[in-house]
Amino acid sequence: MQFDISITDTLGAEALDLIANGLDGFNLDAAGYADRRALAVLVTDPETGKVLGGLTGRTSLGMLFIDLFYLPAELRGHGLGARILATAEDEARRRGCCSGVLYTISFQAPDFYVKHGWRVFGEIPCEPAGTRRVFLSKDLSAA
Repeated sequence: MQFDISITDTLGAEALDLIANGLDGFNLDAAGYADRRALAVLVTDPETGKVLGGLTGRTSLGMLFIDLFYLPAELRGHGLGARILATAEDEARRRGCCSGVLYTISFQAPDFYVKHGWRVFGEIPCEPAGTRRVFLSKDLSAA
């Protein structure tokens, strides 16, 4: 049997749904449940309602996955990032998660995560030269 394989950087909703639902079905068969849910903690301007930054990720099979976390420079250094992270962790616990995982880049925020109880479990060199992807996890069972 022969199939076409293609590469894209614009994944359509239909393809994304097929892959996500297929994986959920596989997880259901293997684990007895499939509980993948998106998670976002957003910072919005109270006057305009405009999203200024925040965190995105998901929860699945007892684990929090943090994918993206961004705050503009003018919102950093006032504890807002810590509040966003704690909110995501609390929601993950509410959803039954016992652990979390993420990666950041060495020039981004590994020290921020370590300060908030995350533990580095691996690093991989990447571009630009001298830069590393830093992988972290956290035990969420200890609140």
